[in-house]
Amino acid sequence: MIEKETLHKKIYSRVDSLPALPIVVPRVLGLLEKRDARAAEIIDTISHDPSLTSKILQVANSAYYGFPQKIVSLERAVPLLGFNMVKSLALSIGVIKSLPASKTGSAFSHEDLWIHSLAVATVMRILGEQLPNQGKAPEYLFIIGLLHDIGKIVLDRFFSVEFSEALQFESNQSVPLFLAERSVIGIDHGETGALLLTRWKFPPDLISPILSHHRGVPAEDTNPKDLAILKIADSVAQETGVGNGGNLTPVPVAKETLDTLNLDEKILTTLSTSLKDAEEGILAFYQAMG
Repeated sequence: MIEKETLHKKIYSRVDSLPALPIVVPRVLGLLEKRDARAAEIIDTISHDPSLTSKILQVANSAYYGFPQKIVSLERAVPLLGFNMVKSLALSIGVIKSLPASKTGSAFSHEDLWIHSLAVATVMRILGEQLPNQGKAPEYLFIIGLLHDIGKIVLDRFFSVEFSEALQFESNQSVPLFLAERSVIGIDHGETGALLLTRWKFPPDLISPILSHHRGVPAEDTNPKDLAILKIADSVAQETGVGNGGNLTPVPVAKETLDTLNLDEKILTTLSTSLKDAEEGILAFYQAMG
């Protein structure tokens, strides 16, 4: 197991070797934090990146949204998808484009991971719409869900031997993957993902739930409702089997997590049904992003 300080230095150096984020991403991050941002600003910002614009329109025209008419411009996409969802898509797709593809021979499927992450993002958005006064806006929750396991991609890419050993340890010892990562590597994917997003200057309230989603004691600045929504969505996605984040068994939702949102266990069945209904659209969403 590598010392924590050495790990952090290695992760930062490897992150710096990744392709630069599309220039539009930090600009969209600025708009994400700007309360009085106008639709024209986001359209102007994204339109400077034709490739990203094309991906957003492909996603908007996928079965995930199911619009009856083809969306051919950002000006049309913004009122249909919503101003904040277009920002969320720009950020998410921009990040995914900057990450390396799965290596040949990897024991870990990036495709399955992104489908799992889209499933988590979808459940978080659904919960955000059902609980409008709890946690962040649905579009913000969508970003958290989509990026919550991004640290696994970093570990698989830059610590591939150790990460493969962690996957094997998980299987042999029947422990959750995050515990196997800590035992073998010395860091889990939540902390790794937080290091990546911090390096890329994402806002702390987006990073904190990702950092803390497998911690017994959350980071000090973590919004407990955002974290509860992420934990519920992650468990539902694992139980429902949409995608695969590398976890052999789902992490069950603790009662205190449900209590944080004043929910009972019935919501888990409801969300699972909603996710199954959305599965075809999620697969189409992933294909459009690819």
